[in-house]
Amino acid sequence: MKLTVCGATGGTGQEVVRQALEAGHEVTAVVRDPARLPEILTGVRVVTADLSAPESLRSAMEGRDAVISGIGPRSRKIARDGVVATATRSVLASMDSCGVRRLVVVSAAPVGPSPQGEPFLGRRIVTPLVRRALRDVYTDLRAMEKSICGSNAEWTIMRPPRLLDKPLTGKYRLAIGGNVPGGHTIARSDLAHAILALLDNPATVEQVVGVAY
Repeated sequence: MKLTVCGATGGTGQEVVRQALEAGHEVTAVVRDPARLPEILTGVRVVTADLSAPESLRSAMEGRDAVISGIGPRSRKIARDGVVATATRSVLASMDSCGVRRLVVVSAAPVGPSPQGEPFLGRRIVTPLVRRALRDVYTDLRAMEKSICGSNAEWTIMRPPRLLDKPLTGKYRLAIGGNVPGGHTIARSDLAHAILALLDNPATVEQVVGVAY
């Protein structure tokens, strides 16, 4: 496939780019600072763009089969500014103008409701505490999700729990339509694996997908 990865310099974005290249996909990486993309990711086409300006993304969107977004706030202040929602609206506008439909984005498990079967500790204590501590981040992500759900894209929203920097296992649980019960962590490498595996799965179109160990 011809893929465009937005937020390619982030932890998840780098994993998506690396695994996509290994799988033989043609990858365009959209970045704000090319210096932050590891040199080891050879074979990737790099486009430097202003994620708040749809027109600057056009060259990265034309002729693509799908777009993957790992855009995330690097601080709570950035989240308060609604950077993720703003950037995602630009991505959607650029995709629409270029006729690209398939979109997979990374959100977060606490944005959604606790799933059936979630243990008491997670449902009543851990998740509420996390939501309170990172309120601005999740407000930004909710706004992002709202824009996506109202778009023309064939979207999938991935909702992982706490992300870890660990090697790929390929062993994780998925929940189409909600979060994974009792799922508290997942490696960025396994999240990237799940994203790429679901790209051509019609059952995940216009669905929220939980992913966790």
